[in-house]
Amino acid sequence: MEALKAAVGEGNLIEAAAKAKEALEMADKIPLDIAVTGESGSGKSSFVNAIRGLGDEDDDAAETGVKETTMEPTPYPHPTYPNVTVWDLPGTGTPEFKPDTYLEQVGFSRYDFFIIISSPRLTCNNIRLAQEIQRQGKKFYFVRSKVDQDLTNEKQNYNYSESAILDAIREDCIKQLKTGGVASPRVFLVSRWDLDKCDFPKLQEVLVDELPGHKRLTLLRFLSHVSKETLEKKKKQLQTQIWLKSLVSCGVAAVPIPGLSIACDIAILVTSLKGFCRDFGLAEDSLAALARKNKKPIAELKAVIKSPLCEEITKDLVMKLLTKCAGGALQYATIILKSIPVVGIVVGSVAAGAVSLSTTYVMLQSFLDDVAADAVQVLEVVMKGAVSN
Repeated sequence: MEALKAAVGEGNLIEAAAKAKEALEMADKIPLDIAVTGESGSGKSSFVNAIRGLGDEDDDAAETGVKETTMEPTPYPHPTYPNVTVWDLPGTGTPEFKPDTYLEQVGFSRYDFFIIISSPRLTCNNIRLAQEIQRQGKKFYFVRSKVDQDLTNEKQNYNYSESAILDAIREDCIKQLKTGGVASPRVFLVSRWDLDKCDFPKLQEVLVDELPGHKRLTLLRFLSHVSKETLEKKKKQLQTQIWLKSLVSCGVAAVPIPGLSIACDIAILVTSLKGFCRDFGLAEDSLAALARKNKKPIAELKAVIKSPLCEEITKDLVMKLLTKCAGGALQYATIILKSIPVVGIVVGSVAAGAVSLSTTYVMLQSFLDDVAADAVQVLEVVMKGAVSN
């Protein structure tokens, strides 16, 4: 980033574009390793599948079963973002994995944070594991799974109250963790079959807020769309990349666009727009999976989407979007360039590419706004269905 700032300050657009490209490539490769652990039979493997957007029966899903099926730390890369790996760890408290040596056996240092799954009850092994993770200075998040079973069991009671039952389960878990010596414990309740319900949206928000800044976008990209807050945070993180993408497009491989007073690399812009669509779940495979999960026709989800899907983005489409944005970008080029977050940047230092840079910046920002808004609309359709069910 320092080299990028220096290149921009010197007016070397080609060098600045090369450094921006390097920064973007590095950001796309930042690894994120999530450990899912707990006792055997608690639903670890099902949670691993669900957080990756898969069902237990899908290809590449983690193996599930009543007995312990995970005998060593098993990596499951995300199907769309391979730099994100969810690790299905062996259950604690088994003859092969005793509490005293468990973290060393599973490779403690490799993971960014731990999710401890428990059901139906909190055990001493869960508490000891949480204590040791906390003692060694890493984050853990306690997840009480299969609360749908608890709710089903309680429905026979005449004074049934879902919120009261969930509150009681959560408070009991927190009390036990505190009694066991775990400082400031937090507990998130999840349904075995539907992560969109209960505390999973809240868990996602906490993970995003507490992860180090350089890994936050990596986490946000792969998280499923279960809350408007998550979508808004994703949009804000992606906005930080727009000026870099614009700089790359207007740099080394830029070519004049017929009929426009700008020069840019259309292929790079196509890739950028497709990336925004994938990040917000606006691709055929993502929508199909969401439709299946919520038992809705995919046409119902597509009906609220105004922007093009990932598969519909072509060079011709990018040309049309650039043409649409060219006039406004030219008018506000000075303001836009001054707003780009590079210390010391001035319009004169990139005068040759000022119009191109501002045009691509406006186009990318406008497209990001549109796909983020469409993702919210899709989420609302899904949420309405969930409420009615």
